[in-house]
Amino acid sequence: MTNIDMLEDKIYESGLKKGYIAAKIGVSASTLSALLNNRTEFKASQIRDICSVLNITDDAEIKAIFFS
Repeated sequence: MTNIDMLEDKIYESGLKKGYIAAKIGVSASTLSALLNNRTEFKASQIRDICSVLNITDDAEIKAIFFS
């Protein structure tokens, strides 16, 4: 399960809009919303892409956010 609080903090820190992030990872805004509300799980490719967009490179941080 995704640690939404940590991910939301990273999104806030980035200063990017969620619509922009959704477009960059190749999903609709409603799909990103479902992901951020734990209604659906991130696919590996989406995790890779969102980490790239948000500049999350630390393996421990990635595990803490997406595999908690």
